[in-house]
Amino acid sequence: MSMPWHQSLRIARYLLAQKLRRRSKFPLIVELEPLFACNLSCPGCGKIQHPANVLKQRMPVEQAVAAIEECGAPMVSIAGGEPLMHPQIDTMVNELVRRRKYVFLCTNAALVRRKIDKLDLEPSRYFAFAVHVDGLRERHDAAVDKEGVFDEAVEAITELKRRGFRVTTNTTVFNTDTPQSVIEVLDFLNDELEVDQMMVSPAYAYEKAPDQEHFLGVEETRELFRKAFAGGNRKRWRLNHSPLFLDFLEGKVDFGCTAWGVPSYSLFGWQRPCYLMSDGYAETYAELLETTDWDAYGRGKDPRCANCMAHCGYEPTSVLATMSSLKESLRAARGG
Repeated sequence: MSMPWHQSLRIARYLLAQKLRRRSKFPLIVELEPLFACNLSCPGCGKIQHPANVLKQRMPVEQAVAAIEECGAPMVSIAGGEPLMHPQIDTMVNELVRRRKYVFLCTNAALVRRKIDKLDLEPSRYFAFAVHVDGLRERHDAAVDKEGVFDEAVEAITELKRRGFRVTTNTTVFNTDTPQSVIEVLDFLNDELEVDQMMVSPAYAYEKAPDQEHFLGVEETRELFRKAFAGGNRKRWRLNHSPLFLDFLEGKVDFGCTAWGVPSYSLFGWQRPCYLMSDGYAETYAELLETTDWDAYGRGKDPRCANCMAHCGYEPTSVLATMSSLKESLRAARGG
């Protein structure tokens, strides 16, 4: 795992504090969605299916910051939609960084070069751009349903790194991918673009996504990642995942879902039970924890969860399992 040491130590202290306070449920990272509007229409995403009046809304900075302070999470992933379409996204980032939250600004990068000089953003140990790259040129452009987006993302990553920003990537895998296509894109990101960290996750079947035919099943996911991770690739790539989560993707271990570990806060409030499903909303994080039947979700419990192996539900489980085991903690520290 290639998480910076200062961040790893911060998270370890945070987890220890939760244990000492005997808190059984707490957030690791918040999926903050200050808008649903996007400049792309990806067939595997259902966010822009919201009505036009919802797509026009932008969350006030004060509301976003208050939600993060309320729950106390040490990390924030600002998603959407496309966050760079928010007129105060730089102010939002800076307010969270000022509070020493680790902030990942998710973006498809199509607007980065056009907007970067207009944004009041500076490199910081607490801040990183998280660029969505689903494959090499043909594969990625098909995933976002627009030609030229891959090349623009590559140029944006290169420019952001030139300016000294930390750059991470997120790659979503569908059943149209092969072990070789996964290897090729991660090799490219790791070795040629030299991004700081990479995340990879099987796609979750959004109910509103236009394309419902290309989501992976559990056994398909395990076979794909077993083959992609073979030959020492796991250790060679700068993957921003715990070793246990990568074991989980390969089918070496199995976990239950810990949806409360990565809660989602959007224009509608705190989403139950996670950002991938919508069973109502809570006004506060405390209400979300207290009034959601967490035991009702996960594979084998809710049919909608049958094929889900997404990081938002299972990475928190693997992190908690890692922290409760000296052997796994040492393994993670070694990058195992």
